Order: sequence, then C-alpha cells, then structure tokens
Amino acid sequence: MTRTSSKSQLAYEHLHERIERGVYGPGYRLVLDAIARELGVSVVPVREALRRLEAEGVVTFERNVGARVTEIDPGDLHDTTETLAMVEGAAIGLAVPALTSDDVAEARRLNAQMRESLDAFDPVRLTRLNEAFHRTLTDPCPNEQLKGLVDDGWRRLARLRQSTFGFVPGRARESVEEHERILLLLETGAPAREVELAVRDHRLASLHAYLDRAGEDARAVEHP
Repeated sequence: MTRTSSKSQLAYEHLHERIERGVYGPGYRLVLDAIARELGVSVVPVREALRRLEAEGVVTFERNVGARVTEIDPGDLHDTTETLAMVEGAAIGLAVPALTSDDVAEARRLNAQMRESLDAFDPVRLTRLNEAFHRTLTDPCPNEQLKGLVDDGWRRLARLRQSTFGFVPGRARESVEEHERILLLLETGAPAREVELAVRDHRLASLHAYLDRAGEDARAVEHP
C-alpha cells in the first residue's frame, strides 16, 4: 500500500466511523480543508476517501456546495426495512429445521455481548454484533436466492442510515430483549412460522423507532 493510499484509507475509516456513529448526520457538510487539517494530511487522500464514500451512497456531492452526508429518504428506508423484515423472517423460518444447537449457542453468545455492551454504549459495536446475530440465524437457510435478497437488504440498509442504536439509544436494550425472545422460541421448538413472525416484528420495531425519532427531530426544527 502506498503512502497516499494509506492516508486515503485512514481518511475513509475516520469519515465512515463518524457517519456511522451519527457524529456527521444526514446533510452534514464535509469540508475538505477542515477534515484534512484534523487528520494532518493533504486534501488529496480526503478527496479520494469522499469519492469512495460517494460510490457507496453514503456521501453526495452537490454543485456549489461540495460533499454532504447523504440525506435519508424516509420512504426508501421504510420500503427497504419492510422488505428486509419479510425476506429475513422467511429465511430464518426456512432455516429453523437446519439450525443446530451450535448455531443457537453462537447467536446467544452474540446477544450476550450486546447486553454487556449496553452500559459502555458503543453504537457501532452494537450494530455490528446485531448484524452478526441476524446472520448467524439466516446463514443456515437452504434457499440461496432468499439469502441473496437478505444480503441485498443489509447492503441497502447500510447506505440509507447510520446506526439506529446511535440515533435511538433506547432501541439497543429493546433489541437485545427481542433477540432473547427469538432465541427462546428456537430453543423451545416453536413452529417455524412463529419464529418468522417474531423476526419480522423485531425488524419492523427498529424501523418504527427510527422513523418516530426522525419525525420528532423534524418537528423540533419546525417548531423550536
């Protein structure tokens, strides 16, 4: 890796983490010179990092304005999360007969790590553990096309919003408890359809929490 590419990677990781944590929220203007000074680099690697984030859909360039964190389209977020709720629920429902005790134990271990992380509250770590939890339960699904739809949903969701846990901190604890209920259904041999619906409700609860908070913030701006 060249020195320039190394600096570009540093700038990319710095910006990506701040966007993911919500430090740079939707619409935030990303000023090249300011970021370069903060990182102690020239504007060249910062510009490269921003172009990489633009390709991922995280950053948008506007004429006469420059780079901004991409605004969230509530309708797109709603449709993407609703679709993911349905396909993920179906994938885990189909996976139920194939899930082993080791799979469930791994999901429980990940949820325990999420619970332990609540007090320190690192939204980025919580988000990654949350995805790992869900992936552990969808991976045994025998339908590869359905798993492909789940993968696409995760990718689209990552482009549409920062960590829900960073935006709605109280959602993290609720999510851990909902994971617990899903695990109990699996451990007690509940019907696959019941597991599917629990997963779907869990996913939609995160969507509603996010949109409710976004609506509150918008009203606060309109009526300070």
